[in-house]
Amino acid sequence: MKVISKQKNAKMCFVCGLDNPHSLKAHFYNMEDGSVISPITYRQHHQSFPQRVHGGLLVTLLDELACRAYWVNGDYQLGVTTSFEVKYKKPVPYDIEVIGSGIIVEDKSRMFKTCTKIIDKDGTVYAEGLATFLKLPIEKIAKDYDLHEEMPYLIEDGITEIDYNYTFS
Repeated sequence: MKVISKQKNAKMCFVCGLDNPHSLKAHFYNMEDGSVISPITYRQHHQSFPQRVHGGLLVTLLDELACRAYWVNGDYQLGVTTSFEVKYKKPVPYDIEVIGSGIIVEDKSRMFKTCTKIIDKDGTVYAEGLATFLKLPIEKIAKDYDLHEEMPYLIEDGITEIDYNYTFS
Protein backbone atom coordinates (compact mmCIF):
# COMPACT_ATOMS: atom_id res chain seq x y z
CA MET A 1 0.00 0.00 0.00
CA LYS A 2 1.18 3.49 -0.83
CA VAL A 3 2.64 5.77 1.86
CA ILE A 4 1.27 9.31 1.64
CA SER A 5 3.53 10.87 4.29
CA LYS A 6 5.40 10.18 7.50
CA GLN A 7 4.50 11.42 10.97
CA LYS A 8 6.95 13.06 13.35
CA ASN A 9 8.67 11.30 16.24
CA ALA A 10 8.81 12.65 19.77
CA LYS A 11 11.77 13.11 22.05
CA MET A 12 10.73 11.05 25.10
CA CYS A 13 7.58 9.06 24.23
CA PHE A 14 7.90 5.39 25.20
CA VAL A 15 6.60 4.31 21.79
CA CYS A 16 8.24 6.76 19.37
CA GLY A 17 10.73 8.81 21.39
CA LEU A 18 14.09 9.03 19.69
CA ASP A 19 15.83 10.48 22.77
CA ASN A 20 14.38 7.86 25.13
CA PRO A 21 16.79 4.91 25.51
CA HIS A 22 13.87 2.63 26.51
CA SER A 23 11.61 3.63 23.60
CA LEU A 24 10.38 1.24 20.93
CA LYS A 25 11.48 3.97 18.47
CA ALA A 26 8.45 3.28 16.28
CA HIS A 27 7.88 5.23 13.07
CA PHE A 28 4.40 6.02 11.74
CA TYR A 29 3.24 6.32 8.13
CA ASN A 30 0.05 7.86 6.77
CA MET A 31 -1.38 5.48 4.19
CA GLU A 32 -3.49 5.97 1.07
CA ASP A 33 -6.52 4.24 2.65
CA GLY A 34 -6.63 6.79 5.51
CA SER A 35 -4.95 4.52 8.04
CA VAL A 36 -1.70 4.92 9.95
CA ILE A 37 0.86 2.11 9.96
CA SER A 38 3.90 1.34 12.09
CA PRO A 39 6.17 -1.57 11.18
CA ILE A 40 7.89 -2.78 14.35
CA THR A 41 10.06 -5.65 15.51
CA TYR A 42 9.82 -6.48 19.18
CA ARG A 43 12.93 -8.00 20.77
CA GLN A 44 13.55 -10.63 23.45
CA HIS A 45 13.68 -7.99 26.19
CA HIS A 46 10.01 -7.19 25.34
CA GLN A 47 8.87 -10.67 26.34
CA SER A 48 6.40 -11.85 28.94
CA PHE A 49 6.82 -15.59 28.68
CA PRO A 50 9.67 -16.89 26.51
CA GLN A 51 9.04 -16.55 22.78
CA ARG A 52 6.20 -14.03 23.07
CA VAL A 53 5.85 -10.28 23.44
CA HIS A 54 4.31 -8.92 26.64
CA GLY A 55 0.63 -8.09 26.07
CA GLY A 56 1.01 -4.71 27.77
CA LEU A 57 3.51 -3.66 25.12
CA LEU A 58 1.05 -4.66 22.40
CA VAL A 59 -1.64 -2.47 23.98
CA THR A 60 0.87 0.37 24.30
CA LEU A 61 1.45 0.32 20.53
CA LEU A 62 -2.29 -0.04 19.82
CA ASP A 63 -3.02 2.99 22.04
CA GLU A 64 -0.40 5.10 20.26
CA LEU A 65 -1.80 4.04 16.87
CA ALA A 66 -5.28 4.99 18.06
CA CYS A 67 -4.29 8.61 18.66
CA ARG A 68 -2.05 8.82 15.60
CA ALA A 69 -4.87 7.57 13.37
CA TYR A 70 -6.47 10.97 13.96
CA TRP A 71 -3.32 12.68 12.72
CA VAL A 72 -3.47 11.09 9.26
CA ASN A 73 -5.50 14.03 7.96
CA GLY A 74 -2.90 16.51 9.26
CA ASP A 75 -4.92 17.60 12.31
CA TYR A 76 -2.72 17.08 15.37
CA GLN A 77 -5.71 16.87 17.69
CA LEU A 78 -4.69 15.54 21.07
CA GLY A 79 -6.83 13.51 23.36
CA VAL A 80 -6.85 11.18 26.29
CA THR A 81 -7.92 7.58 26.14
CA THR A 82 -11.23 7.12 27.95
CA SER A 83 -11.72 3.47 27.08
CA PHE A 84 -9.79 0.75 25.34
CA GLU A 85 -11.00 -2.74 24.48
CA VAL A 86 -8.35 -5.18 23.34
CA LYS A 87 -8.64 -8.68 21.96
CA TYR A 88 -5.57 -10.86 21.83
CA LYS A 89 -5.82 -13.33 18.94
CA LYS A 90 -2.39 -14.98 18.86
CA PRO A 91 0.88 -14.59 20.76
CA VAL A 92 3.27 -12.20 19.03
CA PRO A 93 6.73 -13.73 18.68
CA TYR A 94 9.68 -11.41 19.02
CA ASP A 95 12.33 -10.91 16.33
CA ILE A 96 9.78 -10.82 13.48
CA GLU A 97 8.40 -7.67 11.90
CA VAL A 98 4.75 -6.99 12.62
CA ILE A 99 2.68 -4.03 11.52
CA GLY A 100 0.53 -1.89 13.76
CA SER A 101 -2.32 -0.20 11.96
CA GLY A 102 -5.09 2.15 13.01
CA ILE A 103 -8.00 4.00 11.44
CA ILE A 104 -10.72 6.38 12.62
CA VAL A 105 -14.15 4.73 12.80
CA GLU A 106 -16.10 7.57 14.43
CA ASP A 107 -15.42 11.29 14.79
CA LYS A 108 -17.60 13.64 16.82
CA SER A 109 -17.01 17.14 18.17
CA ARG A 110 -15.62 16.02 21.55
CA MET A 111 -14.47 12.44 20.95
CA PHE A 112 -13.23 9.99 18.36
CA LYS A 113 -13.01 6.21 18.10
CA THR A 114 -10.36 4.20 16.37
CA CYS A 115 -9.88 0.59 15.37
CA THR A 116 -6.33 -0.72 15.69
CA LYS A 117 -4.62 -3.98 14.79
CA ILE A 118 -1.27 -5.72 15.00
CA ILE A 119 -0.78 -7.99 12.02
CA ASP A 120 2.01 -9.62 10.07
CA LYS A 121 2.71 -9.11 6.38
CA ASP A 122 0.48 -12.07 5.50
CA GLY A 123 -2.51 -10.53 7.26
CA THR A 124 -2.51 -12.69 10.39
CA VAL A 125 -4.16 -10.67 13.17
CA TYR A 126 -2.36 -10.93 16.52
CA ALA A 127 -4.25 -8.28 18.49
CA GLU A 128 -6.92 -5.69 17.86
CA GLY A 129 -8.26 -2.78 19.79
CA LEU A 130 -11.13 -0.33 19.86
CA ALA A 131 -10.28 2.95 21.56
CA THR A 132 -12.31 6.00 22.51
CA PHE A 133 -10.51 9.32 22.96
CA LEU A 134 -11.75 12.53 24.49
CA LYS A 135 -10.45 15.48 22.45
CA LEU A 136 -8.60 17.96 24.65
CA PRO A 137 -6.41 20.99 24.02
CA ILE A 138 -2.79 20.51 25.04
CA GLU A 139 -3.05 22.93 27.96
CA LYS A 140 -5.61 20.60 29.59
CA ILE A 141 -3.26 17.62 29.22
CA ALA A 142 0.10 19.10 30.26
CA LYS A 143 1.25 22.46 31.58
CA ASP A 144 3.93 24.43 29.72
CA TYR A 145 4.04 21.91 26.88
CA ASP A 146 4.79 22.68 23.26
CA LEU A 147 3.84 19.89 20.85
CA HIS A 148 6.33 21.13 18.25
CA GLU A 149 9.11 21.15 20.87
CA GLU A 150 8.36 17.60 22.07
CA MET A 151 7.79 16.16 18.58
CA PRO A 152 10.55 17.73 16.50
CA TYR A 153 11.82 14.75 14.50
CA LEU A 154 10.70 14.05 10.96
CA ILE A 155 13.11 11.37 9.77
CA GLU A 156 12.59 10.93 6.05
CA ASP A 157 13.53 7.40 5.07
CA GLY A 158 12.36 7.16 1.45
CA ILE A 159 9.71 4.51 2.19
CA THR A 160 6.94 4.95 -0.39
CA GLU A 161 5.11 1.63 0.04
CA ILE A 162 4.56 -0.86 2.83
CA ASP A 163 3.63 -4.35 1.77
CA TYR A 164 1.00 -5.96 3.95
CA ASN A 165 -2.15 -7.93 3.37
CA TYR A 166 -4.96 -6.32 5.38
CA THR A 167 -7.71 -3.79 4.87
CA PHE A 168 -10.10 -2.30 7.41
CA SER A 169 -13.70 -3.15 6.63
